[in-house]
Parts: sequence; C-alpha cells; structure tokens
Amino acid sequence: MRLFRQLSLYMALTLGANAAFAADPAQLEGLRDGSLKRLVVHSEPRDVSATAFELADGAGTASLEDYRGKVVLLNFWATWCAPCRKEMPQLAELQEEFGGADFEVLTIATGRNSPAGIQKFFDENGISNLPRHQDPKQALAREMAVIGLPITVLLDRDGKEVARLLGDAEWNSDSAKEIVKTLIASK
Repeated sequence: MRLFRQLSLYMALTLGANAAFAADPAQLEGLRDGSLKRLVVHSEPRDVSATAFELADGAGTASLEDYRGKVVLLNFWATWCAPCRKEMPQLAELQEEFGGADFEVLTIATGRNSPAGIQKFFDENGISNLPRHQDPKQALAREMAVIGLPITVLLDRDGKEVARLLGDAEWNSDSAKEIVKTLIASK
C-alpha cells in the first residue's frame, strides 16, 4: 500500500511538473486579440510532417525536426500572395525582436516560386532576416494541410503544432508578441 501511495505521489508530481512547463491552451487563447482572434489554439499539441523542404540558395534540405528545441512560427507563403506581402515585414519584425536560440520565424514559399522571384519579393519588402526556403512541389504543405495562403503554424519546443492561423495577421501586434513570449517561456 505504501508503494502505491508513493507511486501515486510520484505520478502526480511528474504530471504537474510537465503541465507547468507546457503552454496552457486557455492562456494562449486569452492572449488572442485583433487579427489574432482567428488563431486556432489546439487543446493538445499535434504531430507535424517529417517531409523535407529545400533550404535557401540550394543549401540542401531540412525538416521541421531540425528545429526542435525552439519555438517556431512556421509561415507558408508565395510570391503572388497579396496578404503575404502585407504580413512578411511584420514577421521580420517578430524575428528581429525574438529570434535566437529560443525562437525562429521559419518562412517556406510553397508551390511555384523561383529563387529569383523570392529574392525580389524579399528585396521589395525590405526583408533581410528571414529564410527563403522552398517547398516547390507542395509536399510539406500537403502534409501540413495547407489549404490556402498564408497559413501560419506555431510549433512548441517539442516540434508539435500548438496553434494555426489561416490568412494574414498582425504578427507585430502586442497580442502576437505576448503569445510568442508565452510559448518561449514554456519549457
């Protein structure tokens, strides 16, 4: 009986400790405001695709697994996408403020987007701090259920999807920044 109580206490402490480090969906939902009200916060983190995407400048391939350990704001976009043009500078601002060992904005141009066209898009919008990665055959986008552009997916440090937003948003808003801060603070 004593062993059962100790085991029960151990399990309760373990589960409580893990819960304290994970982002609380209700807390994230409470931080949504303005255009971030459309951010769908999942009740449980979801697995993501292991499909590879192409790194900028022909540097090889990577997968989302390579970003484990960081909070990632994954943005699927295209050069022809007008809302993408609007939000890309805001994503760059978010990267400027929070980017580093704990957080990264990961931009992936999906579909037909030439490297030259992507560079031109970035140049026209003054973007110099975001990656120019590609998913030319939309393999990752299909696996991630990207149904329109832009789509932004928030990944926790375990590489799990915790929230998703279809369409553009004000990613430099106080609401977005508080959501990112909360995800970074959760271990």
